[in-house]
Amino acid sequence: MSTLRRVTLDVLKPHDPPLLEFTERIADVESVDGVTSSLIELDQEVQNVKLTVEGEQLDYAAVEDAIGGLGGSVHSVDQVAYGEYVVEERRTPQDD
Repeated sequence: MSTLRRVTLDVLKPHDPPLLEFTERIADVESVDGVTSSLIELDQEVQNVKLTVEGEQLDYAAVEDAIGGLGGSVHSVDQVAYGEYVVEERRTPQDD
């Protein structure tokens, strides 16, 4: 069975907790080695956040549960990396 290494999520979250605390709490999930978050859009009720989560054996369900426990929801899964290592994207002739 392949191992989940990285997932990039489009997350809708309430203003509270603030992004700093929200990201720290996701980083505290046992299978998570690191998290990067970026605020994409802000409106009166929610924040739209891009969340990239990495781990040696990432437990997606635990990440999703942590997001839900903080009042957020996964809007979409935008990138996934499985396998023995993460393959970084490279430009190809089709990109031009």
